[in-house]
Amino acid sequence: MKAVNQAELTDRLIDVYEDFGYSRYTMSKFEEYDLYVKNRDSLINDGIITFTDTNGKLLALKPDVTMSIIKNGSDGVGLQKVYYNENVYRVSKGTGSFKELMQAGVECIGDIDSYSLFEVLTLAVKSLERITDDYLLDVSCLDILNLALKDLDDTDKKEALALISNKNIPELEKRGYHNLARLASLHGKPRTVIPALYELFGNSKELNGFENIVSSLEGNINIDFSVTESLNYYNGIVFKGFIKDVPESVLSGGQYDVLMKKMGRKSGACGFAVYLDLLKRLYPSAPAPYDAVLIYNKTDDIQSVYAAKQMLSRNGKRVLLSNTEIPAKETYFLKELTDA
Repeated sequence: MKAVNQAELTDRLIDVYEDFGYSRYTMSKFEEYDLYVKNRDSLINDGIITFTDTNGKLLALKPDVTMSIIKNGSDGVGLQKVYYNENVYRVSKGTGSFKELMQAGVECIGDIDSYSLFEVLTLAVKSLERITDDYLLDVSCLDILNLALKDLDDTDKKEALALISNKNIPELEKRGYHNLARLASLHGKPRTVIPALYELFGNSKELNGFENIVSSLEGNINIDFSVTESLNYYNGIVFKGFIKDVPESVLSGGQYDVLMKKMGRKSGACGFAVYLDLLKRLYPSAPAPYDAVLIYNKTDDIQSVYAAKQMLSRNGKRVLLSNTEIPAKETYFLKELTDA
């Protein structure tokens, strides 16, 4: 697929979301700080940039889009399907500097059913396809993971999840977590992994529901239980999208009924974000906005310089004027033009 710039890619993504009837959601750059303090353990990055409003209220540049959408929505209004193209603001863990990051994504909120989950996953696949043909969507299910974790206390569960996330199968076996080790080793297409899951867990509503959704998907899909995500935020199906030449996920999402409940909502929800900043290396270099350079001396007459520019422009050229030589497709020197 031909490389595109960020604006073109964003337009491609929006076309996909609007094709499925999703409406544009826009929001302020900031929210009340309390929104993020109350839900700090659900933030991907807990570095929050704050400032005091003129009325003395403490505000924050939004580090997360989903929380703003949840806060400003309401229950009992059917399915709310929205997409967004917004900046978020975070503090870099490495440098401590402020970062402005561009994200696009979708949220489906309300009475979530199997089709709703299938649709969001399909939009994730189509988003990756708009970026490149060489992509992979890894899908997991926290409800199935919890079947394997049900006999562990909270501390052991947290440690086991970290081992699964890192695919540390030897350590899982060493601790006697044999089912978890087997689960962590499963990776591949739904048609090969689903039968292995039934062997491992037997028949269950969690597995039946998961199979119904992932077996209906089209595209480059893998089941991978190392996609664990935060249990403070997500439940059910979770997923991450990867593309060639980018070493981390460029898309992530899942069901977040847990977050909805924490924020006082009764509805279910599912969505994802595309991290547009991670795709910058894929964008082609922007062409120079000019066709030619006209080189003049600082002592040259202003009218002569401008007349030479006008002469070149009449030939359909976009001209950059400079008093130092700049490489360009075509370079003209004022002296040569005036002598001619």
